[in-house]
Amino acid sequence: MDEAAVLRQVVGQIQELCELYASSTLDRPHRINPRLYFFEPNNPLEHDFCGLLMEAKSGQKMVEVLESSPCKRLRNNNPSKSIASISSDMMNQQIWKDFPEDLFEAVIARLPTESFFRFRTVCRKWNSLLSSSTFSQQIAEVPQLHPWFYAVTHENITKGVMYSPIQRKWHHISISFLPAKTVLLPVASAGGLVCFLDLAHKNFYVSNPLTDSFKELPPRSYRVWSRVAVGMILNAKTASNGYKIVWLGCNGDHEIYDSIRKCWTHCADFPPSIKLPLSLNFRSQTVSIGSTIYFMHAEPNGILAYDVATSVWKQYLIPSPPHITDHTLAEYEGQILLVGLVTKNAATCIYIWEMQKMTLLWKEVDRMPNIWCLELYGKHVRMTCLGNHGLLMLSLRSKRMNRLVMYNLSTKEWQRVSECLHPHGRKRQTIACGTAFHPFPTALA
Repeated sequence: MDEAAVLRQVVGQIQELCELYASSTLDRPHRINPRLYFFEPNNPLEHDFCGLLMEAKSGQKMVEVLESSPCKRLRNNNPSKSIASISSDMMNQQIWKDFPEDLFEAVIARLPTESFFRFRTVCRKWNSLLSSSTFSQQIAEVPQLHPWFYAVTHENITKGVMYSPIQRKWHHISISFLPAKTVLLPVASAGGLVCFLDLAHKNFYVSNPLTDSFKELPPRSYRVWSRVAVGMILNAKTASNGYKIVWLGCNGDHEIYDSIRKCWTHCADFPPSIKLPLSLNFRSQTVSIGSTIYFMHAEPNGILAYDVATSVWKQYLIPSPPHITDHTLAEYEGQILLVGLVTKNAATCIYIWEMQKMTLLWKEVDRMPNIWCLELYGKHVRMTCLGNHGLLMLSLRSKRMNRLVMYNLSTKEWQRVSECLHPHGRKRQTIACGTAFHPFPTALA
């Protein structure tokens, strides 16, 4: 086997390990906190990629070597000496200068999302990958297992926070392009982009929270000063093919923004069967399935659906479950779900229902563990749902309680989420509103 073939085999093993790491991390949240290190030629302090380095809770480190002798770490910072070598033959400069570009991008595209905050500083070539069309295609082919969450807090409403469920860590960010004291509320997301609406309901913005990509949308055809429900949908698989944003007001006013045409247009008129004004549930997030965006309304209870492809509005009358208070729509694998608090007497619990397409009724599919429900007993609890796309983050608040809970729709597991603390102190922050988004570092607003 020649040297190039050996190199391709090693890179293939690295790709398999990356996929194994991404698929297995959340399944073992209480055992280990894995971290994958990738070879950085200019950084002599990093580990080589001959194995996976994992840190246990006890602080002990475990190394799984890939049929290679342990690599020793140098004690000096001499950049002329390579410390990340699998073997002297493998690191021959004549081989690495012919490293296939597609394999190089494929490996980096499979790194954990957190790595994109760091690898851009390695060199100009790595930094330019975020604007590369081929690298964007590589990332689009990697399965997106778990979303991130973007939120604003009551204590620091002018800045945003992001939560990574893999790393189990909060990231504090700020949008530097905005005028001072501008408050943006995250209202929808699609393809790694988050749609924001300012607090005065005047302007819409689109941003990629992972990068500096940011855009203010043109003014709407007419101003609506009341609250609006907002949905966002992609034209194709990724944001590079364009997206659409739909806003809907209680009096029936609505428009759709097309990122390709870069303008707002009026949607189709409501059919006579849909009564106006609408009683929209603004505490509920919108969900999208295929080309359809779903809005929740009350009186009568049900769902409004707008098909972006056919420009058709439909209404589904679905009675709400009894004793339900705060509730929101969610989606998983093409099914519409309802998440809500059920309060009866002094008992409170979170329930998950699934919409039955044949009967147009809500069927209970899961509920929060009873021992957790007992902690809510006798408290006047309010709930905010940040999540979708396979994970739900639920913010539960009362006068003497501030709790974050995560629900995995695929495994039906409930998990505690660490508190969101102020970046310059230990003060707790409470979630005001938020949304889930899949992290795509190459998505452009």
